[in-house]
Amino acid sequence: MHPRDGVAIGRRAAIRFAAAGLGMLLPLKASALGQPDAARLRTRWRRAEKPGAAGTRPLGLDSGRDGFLHVPPTARTGEPLPTAMMLHGAGGRAEPFRRMIPLADELGVVLVVPESRGRTWDAIRGRFGPDIAFLDRVLDRLFATATIDPRRVAVGGFSDGASYALALGLRNGDLFSDILAFSPGFIPEARRSGKPRVFISHGTNDEILPIDRTSRRIVPTLRDAGYAVRYEEFDGPHTVPPDLSRAALEALVQPSG
Repeated sequence: MHPRDGVAIGRRAAIRFAAAGLGMLLPLKASALGQPDAARLRTRWRRAEKPGAAGTRPLGLDSGRDGFLHVPPTARTGEPLPTAMMLHGAGGRAEPFRRMIPLADELGVVLVVPESRGRTWDAIRGRFGPDIAFLDRVLDRLFATATIDPRRVAVGGFSDGASYALALGLRNGDLFSDILAFSPGFIPEARRSGKPRVFISHGTNDEILPIDRTSRRIVPTLRDAGYAVRYEEFDGPHTVPPDLSRAALEALVQPSG
């Protein structure tokens, strides 16, 4: 891991799984990823009837690959809170995102971090499917457990997780207000709805997903399509610097203009 990482994955795992992603940098046809609407999530916001206490707990949805939910101390006020669902990189798990918990507590953000069914998210290497079904269960647990502000719900991630978050956020823009994509590789093709705000960061020395082939293509494409994109390049490798983790969550907690 890079010593300044906010989130990182092993170099070997990143190279192995990113190799497939580099071959898919141009948008894929929807037919290549299953049914045209396969990225559509069914779960939508609802008011929690019995909100749980503040703190960190397992999602409790799978005995193997599960994830965690963190509710900040500000939940005690009963006010609806902004939320970020963060998706790990290839070969990763939820654990590295625990480094974001102090920042989430400071800013009053609910953090939910699920784990993919395989070693990376389904559409990265094939079709949308098992991960979409699991994320519906994750969101159902989230909305039942925490008092969430429906105007500030983000989907984000790192590397493969960032690519997957872009597809989910663009397809489910009526659910997600924001997309937080750290070092994405491409956008898996899916139908689109709504106009979520987009935050993208990428290192100019990224050796895993080179910036010229990834974010420097993705950002103009999104802007041309009418999305509001905040784009941050930094002098560094395939990582998430802590200051950009902060910038992304601070952008989330600000009300939409």
